[in-house]
Amino acid sequence: MIYAVRAFSLLIGLAFGLFQTGYIVGKANGVDLRTVGSGNSGTTNAVRVLGTKQGLLVLAGDAAKTLLAMMIVFFTFGRMYPEMKLLLCMYAALGAILSHDFPFYMHFKGGKGIACTAGYCIALCFFNPWIFIVTFFVFLIPWLITHYVSLGSLCVYVALVFEFVLYGQMQWPGFQYEQPVLIEIYVIEFILGALAFFLHRKNIVRLVKGVESKTYLRKSKRDEYNAMKAAKEAAEKAANEAGESSVK
Repeated sequence: MIYAVRAFSLLIGLAFGLFQTGYIVGKANGVDLRTVGSGNSGTTNAVRVLGTKQGLLVLAGDAAKTLLAMMIVFFTFGRMYPEMKLLLCMYAALGAILSHDFPFYMHFKGGKGIACTAGYCIALCFFNPWIFIVTFFVFLIPWLITHYVSLGSLCVYVALVFEFVLYGQMQWPGFQYEQPVLIEIYVIEFILGALAFFLHRKNIVRLVKGVESKTYLRKSKRDEYNAMKAAKEAAEKAANEAGESSVK
């Protein structure tokens, strides 16, 4: 039965994750986010293409579906099996993020799971609020300094892995479980982190090259950045065409 509970928790998450907020909000505005901008249906692309208000709506929807899936498991299976409450909630989070990233009815092309991770971190407040507090600032500080959402997002998962192991091994509040349960929790957290890095592999390359796109919430800053980016691309294109002409 205990393995069935794990499976049911995962299925609950999978069901909630199929609600593609970015796709729905985009279509409501006459846009398929998978065909514009970065081609991603997540929050960052929604902000760039549709604006801050619509982007925050996508963020809220994607965070809420993960949070709701985890809360359902928390108040049902979690009460039945308190000795593995966190583990079951993490199975729900894993399911929600997987079906968000790879929705079968959208040819497995969804988001990158970062907005879902925000809901995941909020739900973790029920176990230890420091998880959310730390990850919030771990995301916010790199993003405010660089305006690279991808950098802040990846920093969050690095922090989460370290936090989970630290809290678990120290038996801090919310992480007081038997070692086999803790190991399974660590494995799921590592899988979530590895998935985030895999889906951001192109972003990592662009970060290393210094050509990653920046994200601004203020429209004036966003328009200014887009204009500068367009001008730079036009100049590079003109230089390349001039170089090809001289070769001929």
